[in-house]
Amino acid sequence: MDHYNNPRNRRNVLDKTYLKANTRNTNCIDNLDIYMKIEDNIIKDIAFTGEACAISISSASIMTTNLKDKSVSAALNYINNMDNMLNDKDYDPDVLKEAVVYVDNKNTSRKTCCWLPYQGAKDILESTKK
Repeated sequence: MDHYNNPRNRRNVLDKTYLKANTRNTNCIDNLDIYMKIEDNIIKDIAFTGEACAISISSASIMTTNLKDKSVSAALNYINNMDNMLNDKDYDPDVLKEAVVYVDNKNTSRKTCCWLPYQGAKDILESTKK
């Protein structure tokens, strides 16, 4: 609840040097923009803004906290571990840190809420590899 009530890295980003991805859940109000500044293959800054439920907001807060200062490959590893955890596959809880709080989200719609910011981050990171 702390990450929902006091989300980290939630702010508007007007700097055009940031990469941006929009993530939207068509089944509810969740609509988040994810912003990343990547320099020399390192996430120098990451932020998000938008309207979403408590799960999506807290998930975005935890994600942005954990991805800042990671390399693109380490960030993708983190995101893949989150995907595995949400889909009952093998994952490394040490990589996910406090994001393991979502391990019991068995409800499909709740998985979508939790995954939403990660999908945006993944889209940005994969676009840098092209």
